Amino acid sequence: MKRTKKRTPRTCLVVATAHTARGLREAAALRLKDGVDLVEIRLDCIPGSIERLGQRIRKISLPLIITARHPQEGGAGGLGAAARGRMLEALVPQADFVDVELRSVPGMRSVLARAKRSRVNVIVSFHDFARTPSPALLRKKTKQARDAGASIVKIATTLRSPRDLSALIELQTGSGDVATMGMGPLGKISRLVLPLAGARLVYGYLDRPQVNGQWPAKLLAARLAEVAS
Repeated sequence: MKRTKKRTPRTCLVVATAHTARGLREAAALRLKDGVDLVEIRLDCIPGSIERLGQRIRKISLPLIITARHPQEGGAGGLGAAARGRMLEALVPQADFVDVELRSVPGMRSVLARAKRSRVNVIVSFHDFARTPSPALLRKKTKQARDAGASIVKIATTLRSPRDLSALIELQTGSGDVATMGMGPLGKISRLVLPLAGARLVYGYLDRPQVNGQWPAKLLAARLAEVAS
């Protein structure tokens, strides 16, 4: 059953990422009053059968994003495309969004087809944990993600200088279907600035962070409310 879509209107939606068993429990306790709009479930990080995961996910009342990350884009357990695809395809009917990396699109055609049949939106993502690519390459990745059928294009890069943050602001500005965010030393700042530039989604964590530059989800929602007021 799809979650309620009622929420306070907001240009940028706050996503709480659950990647541990404790994070899943915290996700089940979240309500719209906490300022969080969606929950992302990192299927590659949470042990247990698909059936068990499905049961635990049903306890979450907020709309869901499901993803199972490629090992080269932060995925846990070294899972191959077939294993990730089985998890995603089985749980797509419980989700509101499914996130597939741009590099994984060719091997996830059945997942994308299942999402289309189930009327589930698709996020096509690109992560760079080493650097921020050139503006030209970022634009190329964004176009490729759109061409792959993305409802939202997610771009997350490591920021090592103000110039890197400027590159994400430039990509984000005027791009209504894009969600840019930074990791690393300037990551926290980016997750306050880029929503003001039009980012569709911004991510915070439940239980504990996965990378440098993340905010706790509820605190992120509170800080965004402050800077937007």
